[in-house]
Amino acid sequence: MSEAQERTEGLTGVLDAIEQAVASARNMPMSSSVLVSRAELLDLVAQAREVLPDQLTRADQVLADADAARTAAQEDAERILERARARAAELVAQEAVVTAAQEHAAALVADAQSTAEELRRDADDYCDRRLADFEIDLGKVLAQVQAGRAKLAGRLSTDV
Repeated sequence: MSEAQERTEGLTGVLDAIEQAVASARNMPMSSSVLVSRAELLDLVAQAREVLPDQLTRADQVLADADAARTAAQEDAERILERARARAAELVAQEAVVTAAQEHAAALVADAQSTAEELRRDADDYCDRRLADFEIDLGKVLAQVQAGRAKLAGRLSTDV
């Protein structure tokens, strides 16, 4: 049996003895009062006081330990929450950076596509102008070839 159990049983025994002393005391005539032995009850009260301070001290120590454990747990919880909040803020900031980078990338792609389309149109316009110039030049050459052939045909028909 542990010391604490012995002390608890000791206090319970003393309280039981006080209860027994009062219960078995002689009744006063015509009253609900009883006669008890002063010396016996004072001795029992003294015994109770001997046992109580140790138990109260132990109870105070248990309460102090519980308070210290609760305080430490609260501090740990606060530290954990603070770290979680900091990590959450970090993640939000990273998400904001990623989102901004994605938006910037999308804008760059759109600009590049617009520039590429403009360059294609300019290249197509240049090619069309060059081909039109060649068409004109070829038309002149064709007219000269046709004129030369017509001349030759005129000579050939006069020679025959």
